[in-house]
Amino acid sequence: DVQLVESGGGSVQAGGSLTLSCAVSGCAFDNCRLGWFRQAPGQEREGVATLAPFVGSVYADSVSGRFIISQNNAENKLYLQMNDLKPEDTGIYYCAAHTELGRSLQISSYRYWGQGTQVTVS
Repeated sequence: DVQLVESGGGSVQAGGSLTLSCAVSGCAFDNCRLGWFRQAPGQEREGVATLAPFVGSVYADSVSGRFIISQNNAENKLYLQMNDLKPEDTGIYYCAAHTELGRSLQISSYRYWGQGTQVTVS
């Protein structure tokens, strides 16, 4: 079974940076779709960034140029480096995976989800 465990959330002032980590088990990086999503209070969950082998990454317009998704194959970890954070980036951030290839920022494209980590920007 695929398991995802996020860490690295916290509180930061606007303009600051945070790096989220997701420990991935049960899903090899060369045959899995991986992504980061977030959900702000009172809003629907939205895709933030996705990564697929050999084709690279895709970002939501709202974070493009500020966030970087990356992976460490040796450690089976997915990362989201978040720079120049804004109050509107506040929310619960989720790591997601599916045993299919291809990039997607759609919730329906993912089967497995982590428990989420809170990011608060003030």
